[in-house]
Amino acid sequence: MKTIIAACSQNLSGAVSLPAGSRASVQTALHTLLAARWPSQRDVRSWLQLLSVLQWVLSFLLLGTVSLLLLIYLVFTSFWPISALYLAWIIFDWDTPEKGGRRLPCLRRWPVWRHFRDYFPVKLVKTHDLSPSHNYIIGSHPHGILCVGAFCNFITGSTGFGEMFPGIRPFLTTLAGNFRLPVFREYLMSGGLCPVTRRAIGYLLSKNGTGNAVAIVIGGAAESLSCRPGVTTLILKNRKGFVRMALQHGAYLVPSFSFGENDLFRQVVFEEGSWMRSIQQRFQKMMGFAPCVFYGRGLTSVRSKGFLPYARPITTVVGEPVTVPKIEDPSCETVDMYHEMYVRSLLKLFNENKTKYGLSETDELHIL
Repeated sequence: MKTIIAACSQNLSGAVSLPAGSRASVQTALHTLLAARWPSQRDVRSWLQLLSVLQWVLSFLLLGTVSLLLLIYLVFTSFWPISALYLAWIIFDWDTPEKGGRRLPCLRRWPVWRHFRDYFPVKLVKTHDLSPSHNYIIGSHPHGILCVGAFCNFITGSTGFGEMFPGIRPFLTTLAGNFRLPVFREYLMSGGLCPVTRRAIGYLLSKNGTGNAVAIVIGGAAESLSCRPGVTTLILKNRKGFVRMALQHGAYLVPSFSFGENDLFRQVVFEEGSWMRSIQQRFQKMMGFAPCVFYGRGLTSVRSKGFLPYARPITTVVGEPVTVPKIEDPSCETVDMYHEMYVRSLLKLFNENKTKYGLSETDELHIL
């Protein structure tokens, strides 16, 4: 590098007759450039990881809303046919999200997801095999703020789910309202997300063959209100709909737990009974998601505050399947029995792995 700059300065001085002061200024500038610290490979990797997380957060927070506003704006311009054609497409394609969606394997293998994985990093741990001759409902815990562990492991191929569980097609459920937003719905379906509705889950478990694993974040939006570092509280005691669906379709129940999920953000948690907590709960019942007051790191530095998650390791452990028979109309007693079996399996998974992935022996899993 020094040789190149020296040659450039000599050629510049010889080719053009410059005053001595100008030549000195050029040489000084070139030497200053040489002395500057060039980004290392580690710096470049860090920037790529940060940008990959930024695009993911912005996609989930803004893509749907911005696309909707843009299409509305185009209605009042000469480009109105674009909005009209897309509206016609959505009407024609309305039921696709609840019929298996439209997966694009190339998007799941997108190199960006490797940088996304390495930012935290995210790791997937297998404890038992899953046979392709069965279908599965994977309970994903905890919800956290943005379900980073569930998305990275079940939607992207960056953590090796396909290699660990050959023949298994993973899906992840999310709010049905997300599939009503233009462009955003295409983005969600391409990765393997589907609405968290009986119809959508039932289709995957009964009309899509075998080898399907539908991941459901059981605690949902209500659980995100209790998300904070050092506290592991799950909303599960009265969440039994997923067990009933498993029985109706003969799908095995598989617990999974993402250690570190609650450490990615800092949240202002309002106590039960406070007026702010009641507002959050009412909003969650009406809209399907909870308006959390949280913050993470900023874009410029780790010490600044912003909306990006902190770089904390996440380890998602997939547990042992609970064998479930097929019962078209299970009784409440049967549902309760298999729900209890699932809870015991989840507690066993948590207790056997908590000290391996950042928790202490005294940490407990609180189930509400």
